[in-house]
Amino acid sequence: MEVKEESEELSEVKEESEELMEVKEESEELSEVKKESEELSEVEEEHHVKPGGKPLSRSETKNTFLKKRKDKKSFTCTQCGKSFTTKQSLDIHMRVHTGEKPFTCDQCGKSFSQSSYLNVHMRIHTGEKPFMCEQCEKRFADKKSLKIHMRVHTGEKPFTCDQCGNSFSQLAHLNVHMRIHTGEKPFTCNQCGNSFSQSSSLNVHMKIHTGEKPFTCDQCNKTFLRASHLKKHLTVHMKEKPHLCSVCGKNFSRLQSLHAHQKIHTGVREYMCFECEKTFATGINLKRHQRIHTGEKPYKCSHCDKRFSQSSNLKTHEMIHTGEKLHTCDQCWKSFSFNCHLKLHMKIHAVEKPHHRSWKTQ
Repeated sequence: MEVKEESEELSEVKEESEELMEVKEESEELSEVKKESEELSEVEEEHHVKPGGKPLSRSETKNTFLKKRKDKKSFTCTQCGKSFTTKQSLDIHMRVHTGEKPFTCDQCGKSFSQSSYLNVHMRIHTGEKPFMCEQCEKRFADKKSLKIHMRVHTGEKPFTCDQCGNSFSQLAHLNVHMRIHTGEKPFTCNQCGNSFSQSSSLNVHMKIHTGEKPFTCDQCNKTFLRASHLKKHLTVHMKEKPHLCSVCGKNFSRLQSLHAHQKIHTGVREYMCFECEKTFATGINLKRHQRIHTGEKPYKCSHCDKRFSQSSNLKTHEMIHTGEKLHTCDQCWKSFSFNCHLKLHMKIHAVEKPHHRSWKTQ
């Protein structure tokens, strides 16, 4: 969850920078429009019809205005041809082409091309969020982010996929979605070479290699890689099990679990390995089996670099290093790292004579 939040924060920072650029450009455009309006009024006043004089036509007035404006915009970018009224504006613009970013954050070292961009960025560190949504009172660091947020309430989704018609509230979301159609997967795992369309997906995947399972069930302490997996697991502890198997009478808390169970009775094994033609009832079982053929062992021990094809095997192996012994005999309280060792040990008590007392009763 923390990884996801960090990913979202980084995405928001990137969006803030892009959005600030848009705001700046919009502001410059509005300023230009305002100047044009003022200058056009000046031209009209200068050429106001005097008594007995011939009035200028609208096109003549506009042409006079454009000539005057062109004379004022004497600073032109040699890279893209854009013109500016002051040299300072041109110098700032040139940073787009040179990549110069002279304004650096003293908190994280990130650099910006304009001081105004840095000022907005600093709100990430100060926590300042002066813009508040009137609908839900959520606060934002800049006005553009508030504007984008408002689409949650209005339902506006202005960015539409030209492939499938799905719409999105943000351009960044559309760009990520487009990778479904292009097949682009720019984020690659340096452990196994698997690629992903989103950095957040890669971050979650990396936990497979580290064995990290940050989500823990508060009922049985079982751990999970994803929050969604934990949510599904929690239904196991629910007292209500409304889904009944009509064949054997077994109850399940989730309909999905019932459907998976019913394949035992129907014998349906719709997932087939193309290497050996062995079939499986679920896709996850097929995927686990295919590692026999590929030799893939994505689960790596953090203590000795030994690798395993299944996370359960890694967890069992790591008990050798940690000395953890989860399996305890209820007769004599001796503990074991492996359940098979406990079962073997239990045979000692099974053959004990009737008059023999266990350690537990002594």
